[in-house]
Amino acid sequence: MDNNRIESHIRPIAIGRNNWLLAGSRRAGKRAAAVMNLIYSVRIKGRVPWAYIKDVLRRLPTHPDRRIAELLSPQ
Repeated sequence: MDNNRIESHIRPIAIGRNNWLLAGSRRAGKRAAAVMNLIYSVRIKGRVPWAYIKDVLRRLPTHPDRRIAELLSPQ
């Protein structure tokens, strides 16, 4: 049996776990986890994370506060 595919999917989590130990504080660790969650969600949706983040940051200053959830769900 071959488990290379599974190992390649969990490798970033294992590497990240070591890096998150040095986040500095609990709040910093939570922020880092939120950013990683966003990046992986964008990847799962089949989009390029950098392009998505760039698009959100470009639209954010003029986007209405009441519709902020629209920016948080990569489509």
